[in-house]
Amino acid sequence: MKKSHIIAIIIIAVAIGAILSTVADSSTYASFKMALENPGKEYHVVGKLEKDSALVYNPQVNANLFTFYIKDNEGTIKKVLYHGTKPQDFERSEQIVLIGKMKEEGNFQASSILMKCPSKYNDGKPELQEYKAQS
Repeated sequence: MKKSHIIAIIIIAVAIGAILSTVADSSTYASFKMALENPGKEYHVVGKLEKDSALVYNPQVNANLFTFYIKDNEGTIKKVLYHGTKPQDFERSEQIVLIGKMKEEGNFQASSILMKCPSKYNDGKPELQEYKAQS
């Protein structure tokens, strides 16, 4: 077998390995129930802010902790811990996508927040904003 064939086979094998590892690490849309069943896996949870529940952000105590409650599309309400600053106009968001993992305590640990907000500048069309947690 020629050296060029061996190199081509090695490149193809590495490419297949990279593709499989990317697919295995990708997160999926889910509900809090599914995230609770697999606490170590990252999910995208879509829901709405529970406006009757408390939003806790006290920058004097901990500027990198924001807690709130979300109701997912199945109606389950969970407490969310976000290690970052409170996003601007958070209360006005129409829909929220949380990216993160369920913790053993039953709380959702969000690493990113995507907000679908109404915008006065886009003829009433929603605007998407993304916020990432502090590392």
